[in-house]
Amino acid sequence: MKTVVAGALGECVHVAGVTSFLRLAEIAGWRTVFLGPAVSVEHFVQAIKEEKADLVGVSYRLTPENGERLLGEFAEAASELHESGVRFVFGGTPPVAQRAQALGRFFENFFDGSQPTDEVLAFLRGESQAGEAALNYPQDLISRIAWKTPYPLLRHHFGLPTMEASLDGIAKITEAKALDVISLGIDQDAQANFFHPERQNPRAKGAGGVPVRSDQDYRDLFAASRRGNFPLMRTYSGTDDFIRLAEMYVETINIAWCAIPLFWFNLMDGRGPIPLKESIQEHQEVMAWYARKNIPVELNEPHHWGMRDASDVVYVTSAYLSAYNAKAFGVSDYIAQMMFNSPPNLSDAMDLAKMLAILEMIAALEDENFRIWRQTRTGLLSYPLEDNAARAHLATSIYLQMALKPHIIHIVGHTEADHAATASDVIAASLAARRSIENALAGQPDMTVDPTIQARKKYLIEQAQITLQAIKNISKESAEDPLTDPATLAQAVRLGILDAPQLKNNAFAPGAVRTRVLDGACETVDENGKIIDEQTRLQSYL
Repeated sequence: MKTVVAGALGECVHVAGVTSFLRLAEIAGWRTVFLGPAVSVEHFVQAIKEEKADLVGVSYRLTPENGERLLGEFAEAASELHESGVRFVFGGTPPVAQRAQALGRFFENFFDGSQPTDEVLAFLRGESQAGEAALNYPQDLISRIAWKTPYPLLRHHFGLPTMEASLDGIAKITEAKALDVISLGIDQDAQANFFHPERQNPRAKGAGGVPVRSDQDYRDLFAASRRGNFPLMRTYSGTDDFIRLAEMYVETINIAWCAIPLFWFNLMDGRGPIPLKESIQEHQEVMAWYARKNIPVELNEPHHWGMRDASDVVYVTSAYLSAYNAKAFGVSDYIAQMMFNSPPNLSDAMDLAKMLAILEMIAALEDENFRIWRQTRTGLLSYPLEDNAARAHLATSIYLQMALKPHIIHIVGHTEADHAATASDVIAASLAARRSIENALAGQPDMTVDPTIQARKKYLIEQAQITLQAIKNISKESAEDPLTDPATLAQAVRLGILDAPQLKNNAFAPGAVRTRVLDGACETVDENGKIIDEQTRLQSYL
């Protein structure tokens, strides 16, 4: 095991940065030696020799002029060690770091507090060297998750109404190393009519995102991200011509993973031209196509129910159906997406219980051929309009999400209630998210063991099992598996087994269910506001 020795030089007694650096070194597999504050040049050099250090971290955070003198003395005293192969890095304030750089090549890297934690960790893992144009950032999702652990990957949607603005924004986000994954927000015409220019509406160009209209547009957007921390890229799976789009995404942006719903993006929600049953079948075919390519798949399904005020039980049931279908259609790496604050007035405790119920249910599906990766996000409809309140909501929501130890955090920017995020908005949201994540990783209390949360989790699992049984019971004998049969699943919606209040007057669903948020949880209620359990609600199907 290699050894890193670090301390604060001379009269400097500030060691918070030193201890943080050594903590990351331990994560990266180093043996660490902390020399403490106010270490003399002589003691520093002696310790390097005695500990047979491979890497030395020198810190100084006081007056730049004094620091420059001390660092010069240190470099002279340690010159033989440097020539023998011992590596040296510097940590301090930006003004002192500038003076340290004037010493030439003695220090191979400089940390002045502006570097993201994962960049420091990458250095300690040997994945970067001073003077390189870029780190060796993994370019597939699973490798990148492993590379960044214990920190989750950061993802954010980005797409402005013109190609020019989007290209410029991607370059800025990437150069700032703000995200690990850029999710291209493309406009509605690109989602529905990319291969059908005759169906496109010129007046709607740029509505909802960047107006990509050719393969080259996607290539250009991807090229704009080939700098900084070389983030992964993905985009919507579309609402028509799914396989043709998938093929293009693989070729043009090396799509990191597929995200597709089970029941949505069709005539039921007005986002696509395909009826419900046929849409379910096509979505299953898309899962299978990506599975054959060994590309991870996310079903961005349950939050669509939550955003339409469906009960927590229906939310959990749809999340289980998502994972179940992904496994059935050959997916090896499944991304379980969990949108918090959906509906937006849930309590933190009940929100967390709902997500724990999902994770416990889908854990039963996991095996050597089906791995589950946790992705969390803040509710799209939950942001307040006022900027300071929105920033606070972003930070607190992500801190709560960290209780699930997510592999990916999908940052929903604080500007969501006002406007589509600009590059500067994305960078600001990323900085806020990073701080919440680092606070949580430093020692977050375990909220998941709260008895109230555990009791709610147990109740939701029991209720969801009843809902699933009702779906199985309406299946025809010809259906090989009711939970993957498009006709059965569509019928479950038509009959209201899966229902939401905002589906009222919908051609494919009754929208007859009533829900209310009571004591922080979204419950099915009768006309008098009394909670109805699933056994009562679905008694005619059980």
